[in-house]
Amino acid sequence: MPKINGNEIRPGNVLEHNGGLWSAVKVDHVKPGKGGAFAQVELRNLRNGSKLNERFRSADKVERVRLEQKDQQFLYEENGMLNFMDTETYEQIHLPADILGDRRPFLQDGMTITVEFHESEALNATLPQKVVCKIVETEPVVKGQTAANSFKPAILDNGVKVMVPPFVGPDEDIVVNTETMEYAERA
Repeated sequence: MPKINGNEIRPGNVLEHNGGLWSAVKVDHVKPGKGGAFAQVELRNLRNGSKLNERFRSADKVERVRLEQKDQQFLYEENGMLNFMDTETYEQIHLPADILGDRRPFLQDGMTITVEFHESEALNATLPQKVVCKIVETEPVVKGQTAANSFKPAILDNGVKVMVPPFVGPDEDIVVNTETMEYAERA
C-alpha cells in the first residue's frame, strides 16, 4: 500500500491508522503562528462508524488504502440482512441492512448499487444518486401559492417524507436525490 505524507490527505481518502480502516471526512490545513503547519483531519471508522480527530504533520507518513468497487444487484432482504449478487461473477453476498443507514428505504428490487471492498470485506455501500419514487400522499395545491421557493410535504411509496413543489400531486413519479434526500425533478 502506498504511504502518503500527512499534508496530502484529502476528504474521501481511506487510511490505515491505529490498526483500523478510517475514511477522511473533513480536512483542515492549519498554519499556526508558532510551530509547523499540520492537517487537522476528522476520521470515521469504516467498520464501526466511530469518529476520531487527528493531527498529521507533513513529515508523518500514513498508509493510504485503495478500496475495490464492485456493482452488486439487490435481490432480497431476509432477517435484517440484504442479499446482493455480483453482476459479473454472480456470487451472492449478505450485508447488514444498516450498511445503507437512513438511505435504506430507497433500495428497490433489482437495483444496482456500488459496494466498496477491502480484501474480501464489504465496508461501504452507495445507492445510485437519483431514484424514482411514487408519491402516495400530499396536500392539495393552495390557490395563489406561487412563490418560487414554496414547497409542501409529501409521503413516498417507501414511507419517506420529502418536500415537493406545489404542482406535484399524488400518484405522480418523482426523482429523489439519495444523497440529500430531496426532490430533484418529475420522472
